[in-house]
Amino acid sequence: MKNAKSVFRNLEKRLAQSSWFQDDWYIYNRGEYLQLYKDGWHNHNQGGIHFETFIEAREMKQKAFPICVHAEEDCPSQERFIQELLAIEGDRIRSWKGYKTGGSGYTVCMRTMPLNFKNLDQRLFEEFSRLRKLEAGIQEALNRVSG
Repeated sequence: MKNAKSVFRNLEKRLAQSSWFQDDWYIYNRGEYLQLYKDGWHNHNQGGIHFETFIEAREMKQKAFPICVHAEEDCPSQERFIQELLAIEGDRIRSWKGYKTGGSGYTVCMRTMPLNFKNLDQRLFEEFSRLRKLEAGIQEALNRVSG
């Protein structure tokens, strides 16, 4: 069985070296679980707005894993924020292959990917680079719920 921790270490390096990754981006890497978020997204305790993926025992068994955008309990006006973000970015998200919006609770959108370790860090980098395009919409939604 391949090691998700090494995949996420490689992904973290790719993200940190990418052209768009600046000082206000942060990575929280817990081995088999990774979040990417920006300063100002209320994620200092990993309970705000972030892009997330994880490959733990259940995902290994199912041979599939999620890539998500979450707005958890530390997100201001959480429910309204999610509505605003989907009003701004919903069409774009739904145009991306495999992404579903909404769902329940704090999930803004999610894609389930097959678990194949070949080039996995590169495939994850591409997905996080795609999600990064939501940055302006996330900021706009935050402005709407804060102002």
